[in-house]
Amino acid sequence: MKFNVVLDESDEGGYDVTVPALDGCCTQGDTLDEALENAKEAIMCYLEGLEKLNEIKSDPNLTVREVEIAL
Repeated sequence: MKFNVVLDESDEGGYDVTVPALDGCCTQGDTLDEALENAKEAIMCYLEGLEKLNEIKSDPNLTVREVEIAL
């Protein structure tokens, strides 16, 4: 599976990374290589989280609801 990542040079040094296809999936790294490796790890964690959510939703003994908070 392939994902586009956006690498933005940080004012503090290093790179900030976002994954446009995965809302809220982001990371950073001190070097370009580190940022890309961290992006792979962030994507895997994001997808594992989605898998766990689907497992919860498929359990007939559990109820899942969305909640909204104001920030």
